[in-house]
Amino acid sequence: MATETKTAPISLTERALEEVKNILKEKNVPAEYGLRVGVQGGGCSGLSYLLGFDKPKESDETFLLDGVTLIMDKKHGMYVMGMEVDFQDGLNARGFTFNNPQASSTCGCGSSFSA
Repeated sequence: MATETKTAPISLTERALEEVKNILKEKNVPAEYGLRVGVQGGGCSGLSYLLGFDKPKESDETFLLDGVTLIMDKKHGMYVMGMEVDFQDGLNARGFTFNNPQASSTCGCGSSFSA
């Protein structure tokens, strides 16, 4: 059986990948878990980003990004296509940031958007 390698609809910067790998190691996340990226209803602009570790479900697509399994619900692709996830570690902010070309507007917190 041939396996098809699909290109992930989003990208993670080097800093974000490094931080994800650190968390996987430090928190002893089980090997069958991957990084789930998606959206959920809510937030001040209507939709908010979802980022966490989870096991793949039947409705998911999985992608491999530099040794990290990326999990995404197929329905979320249209909201995050082309998005870049970065990790900031500065004096003003620390955490993951989302640069989403599909967002028609975002809120001040950067974790909520409308499409």
